[in-house]
Amino acid sequence: MTDSNADVARPVATLIAPGVRRVVAPNAGPFTADGTNTYVVGAGRVAVIDPGPDDAAHVGAILAALAGETVTHIFLTHTHRDHSGALPALAAATGATVRSGGPHRLARALAAGEDNAFAESGDTSHAPDLVIADGERVDGDGWTIEVVATPGHTMNHLAYALPAAGVVFSGDHVMGWAPSIVAPPEGAMGAYMASLDRLEARPEPRLLPGHGEPVEDAKARIDALRRHRQGREAAILARIAAGDHTIPEMVAAIYRDTDPRLLVAARLSALAHLEDLVRRGLVTQAGPPGEGGRFAPAQALPPTR
Repeated sequence: MTDSNADVARPVATLIAPGVRRVVAPNAGPFTADGTNTYVVGAGRVAVIDPGPDDAAHVGAILAALAGETVTHIFLTHTHRDHSGALPALAAATGATVRSGGPHRLARALAAGEDNAFAESGDTSHAPDLVIADGERVDGDGWTIEVVATPGHTMNHLAYALPAAGVVFSGDHVMGWAPSIVAPPEGAMGAYMASLDRLEARPEPRLLPGHGEPVEDAKARIDALRRHRQGREAAILARIAAGDHTIPEMVAAIYRDTDPRLLVAARLSALAHLEDLVRRGLVTQAGPPGEGGRFAPAQALPPTR
């Protein structure tokens, strides 16, 4: 599930949009496409968005690509280690100010006995110099970045608009190569869907995601992702109506063609949809919280949103 057209871990910064360069980290995998995209905004005195994983070679590639330039700002889209792991080393090497949506946090409390399958991916040590929020503008040398809050994949997820270049750095909220993972208790489906609407309202036509190639038609991609989630929700409701009560039953029917390496994500995606359906009063849950619950229709099922 990787993008064969991507620049894979090259120790150079490739021009990807007006005033924007990209360095791809060497952490390809089923959840990361050809690696994490680290972006550089501006020239001379620059900003870096998403330093990438804790990999000395990648940090060296960033610094080599920016030889003779000064990094004044570091922005983080969210606190997953494949985006934030290199941040301490890059900040120490450059002295740049670090901005993000704040420390890593869960969408809901972890229930007694519940497993957080993606706990190791969360960077719980992250503490930015400045916490930034939706609507803020940050000015640099020849560039202005606007903050767009996009919780859902993680609850501190931010996208960054660069209006002058007509792009939004969408992190892991919207990618072109695959749908984003929404995995409780780290993320929440209701927040993710609302964030799609918020991002779609932006005027910029292109998205520069955290993994994979640029999304050339932002609105079309966002609409496709919305329809994908609506389709998953409809499939889950249909399985419940057919008598499935547990997540393993639903996943076996809905995700039967899924790469086995992604089945954990599939189970958690189903849970995210179910938690949202429970929140909206369309499904009931009995038994333990999380994946161990039993689900049933709360009422006659209406059309999906």
